[in-house]
Amino acid sequence: MPFSADAAETIALKALVWLLGNDDLLPVFLGSTGADPAEMKERATERAFLASVLEFLTMDDAWVVAFCDAERLAYDYPMQALVVLAGAKVHWT
Repeated sequence: MPFSADAAETIALKALVWLLGNDDLLPVFLGSTGADPAEMKERATERAFLASVLEFLTMDDAWVVAFCDAERLAYDYPMQALVVLAGAKVHWT
């Protein structure tokens, strides 16, 4: 059963908080998006930004595993949440 939009946003918000607390990965995310921590907090309610957080996270299996282990989530949850938030914009390449 697919996630609701609210459930997908909750997972994305958890990923954002996890990312903010990850001293090694946060600079990589900031460098790839051009965002700063203050902007991340401001945009935390925007569906497109939350989708970008999940898109970044799902670029590396190790990041997905670390996040999901920390949050006690199934490993496929970030991608399922991304599909809900991004809709048809997800490219499987």
